[in-house]
Parts: sequence; structure tokens; C-alpha cells
Amino acid sequence: MRRIDLVRFAGGAIASHPMRSALTALGVVIGVAAVVMMVSIGQGAQSRITSTIRGLGSNLLIVSPQFNQRGGNFANQGFQGGGITLSSSDADAIKAQVTGLSAVAGAVRGNTQVIAEGANWSTRIEGVTPDYLVARDLEIGKGRMFDENEARQGRKVVVVGQTVVTQLFGENTDPIGQRIRVGKVPFEIVGVLTPKGQSATGQDQDDMMLGPLDAVRSRVVGRRARGDVVQQIYLKASNGDQLDRVQEDVTELLRERHKIQPNSDDDFQVQNMAAVLESAQQATQIFTVLLGGVAAVSLVVGGIGIMNIMLVSVSERTREIGLRMAIGAKRMDVLLQFALEAIALSAAGGAIGLLIGWAGAFGIAKVGGWPFAVGSSAPLAIGFSSLVGLIFGAYPAWRAAQLDPIEALRRE
Repeated sequence: MRRIDLVRFAGGAIASHPMRSALTALGVVIGVAAVVMMVSIGQGAQSRITSTIRGLGSNLLIVSPQFNQRGGNFANQGFQGGGITLSSSDADAIKAQVTGLSAVAGAVRGNTQVIAEGANWSTRIEGVTPDYLVARDLEIGKGRMFDENEARQGRKVVVVGQTVVTQLFGENTDPIGQRIRVGKVPFEIVGVLTPKGQSATGQDQDDMMLGPLDAVRSRVVGRRARGDVVQQIYLKASNGDQLDRVQEDVTELLRERHKIQPNSDDDFQVQNMAAVLESAQQATQIFTVLLGGVAAVSLVVGGIGIMNIMLVSVSERTREIGLRMAIGAKRMDVLLQFALEAIALSAAGGAIGLLIGWAGAFGIAKVGGWPFAVGSSAPLAIGFSSLVGLIFGAYPAWRAAQLDPIEALRRE
């Protein structure tokens, strides 16, 4: 029997029972849709986490004060609690004594009200050194960054993000040289950062200002700042291969400077953003596999449904099978026909489930605020659903092929 005839017979058998065929494929539709949505959620979450960490900068180490049980949580104490353990002198020592670094920048930060020409805006301000731009992979779109002399003298100059410019001066105004009040202190705008848009977490990365560390620490942060304390020190390694070695050197240097005993815990932490990114990617990959595995259970259930209906179909069509074999059809022809029916039902269900899964994943991504990611879900969904049809249709097809033609013709 020609293969095209087998395809035609299989299609005719499916079309002759449209409701039963639709219900048979429904299990695969649900299973594929669930797998596509769950995998998309996992990939979207992974993309969001990766984008957030990479947005901080490449080859980056961040040194932060460690939680201090006696001093309390430094995040809730400004600069006065026992939790603040870092200083500008620590940053200077790292810059002078640790090799393999292209940028070292201490930083303090806070929220402030900015006023200009009758407009006001609440934004985030960071007191930094010029190396901060290099460490965080930021660029100047207009004007310039303040230089080392301005930073050392505590000059009242700032570099602002595009959102701050828009809120204070409007869309088409050049803010370079404009004077603004940061809190109660006048500052001059010397530069505008290149727009970066929203981060993966939805934060506006352009709603910020950068000022010289000493000026922001003493004039904006005010009484919360004592001495030369900093909240964080940003370190950019010259080469990604040196990150681990630099991290060890920085840890040893700070332990020595802070006079930490060998068996005592650090009063700081050094975060390796490359290691954090790798750990986050591994965690989200496991999360994606688990989600896909759970959803795949419903696809197996759909396959069992196909097997059940195909067995019923074999019983109903016993005389038809016997007649075909009596007029010359081979057992392989019968086997292929029933296998094609099972594969066609499963593949059609997979295609419909893929479309539903994409739509559901897109809606969930919009609600969750993460990127819509589908990856290679299309070929995998169709291929896996066809495989389910082949596996679960194999036994009914084998049973049909094993029928004795004479006994089959005797069936009522």
C-alpha cells in the first residue's frame, strides 16, 4: 500500500470523529501549553536576573559593610550605627596596594529634593569619585564628569540623569551650566549621563545624580556622615580572570586594616558580581527545569489519553482492519496507519498548545514585568508532542497489526 494512501486513511479516520479527536488531543494541548508557559517563566526570570546583575557593571566587585549584631542593621541607621565599617581611606589603600584594578570608587548615597526654576523633583544622589563611571560602565552623554581636583576640593558640581533633566527643565533644554538646589545647597550641572532606561526590576536608572564624594557626604548627607565613611566601594578588575585573586587580596587587606583577628568574622563583605551572576543563572536554570518537569506530567497524562482512545478505536474498527488485511494490506501498513493517527493527533495538539502557551507566557510576562522569552520552545513542543503520540500510540498500533484477518472479519 502506498504511503500516501496510509496518510489519507489516517486523516479520514480522524476527521470522521471530530469531537472524539478534539477531546483526545486536548490532553496534549494542555500539556504542551503548560510546558511552554512554565519554561518561558523560568527563562524570563533568568533573563531578568542576568540583566539586573550585568547592569551593575562588568568585572565588578562591591565591598559593603557587613551586618553588625552589636551595632544593628546599618541600612536603617544612616551612617551613625556600628554597622558602617568602610572609609575613603580603605578605598585609597585598595587602590594603592591591590594590583589588577582599573577603577576604585567609594560611594555614599541618599534621597534628596532637587529644585530648579520653580520645578522640584525627588531623586537619588550618590557621592562618588570620578572612577565610579568606569567601575559602573556609565557614560557621559553631554558635558563632562567632574575631575579629581573637583572631587578632592569638594566642589559643588553634579552629573545628572536624563529623568532629572526632564523633570526640572523639560525635554529640549540643555542643562549644562544650570544651577540647582540639592536640598538647601546650590550645585552646578556639569554633565548628563547617557540614558539607560529602566532596569530589569523596573527601576528608572536615569533618575539619579552623581556628585563629588566629599561634597555630597558633608553638604547633602549632612549630620548622618561622620569622618570619611562610605557605604560601598566599587572595584573594577582589569581582567575578568583576575576577579577571584583581586577579591582575596582585598579581603586580606581590609582584614589587616580593620585589625580583625584570625578566628573573627569580617566586618565587611566583598561581592563578586560574576560569581553572583553564575549562581543566579544556575539557580534559575534548576528552577526552569523543575517547572518544565512538573508541567510535563500533564503531557504524559495527555499521552495516556491518546493510548486509551486509540485502543477503543482498534476495538471499534476490527472488521475494517480485517477487511483491509484480507484484500492485501500488510501488517506493517496497519501498524503505520494507526501510528500516524496517534502522531497526527498529538502533533496537532502540540501546535495548538504551543500557541496557547505563547499567549499565556506573554500575558504572564506582562503582568510580572519580566522579559518575554520563548527560546527553542516551538520545535521542542512539536517534536516532544509527536514523540508522545508515537510512544503512546505504539501499543494500540501493534495490537491492530497483530489481529488475525479471519477472526477480525467474524467480529460484529
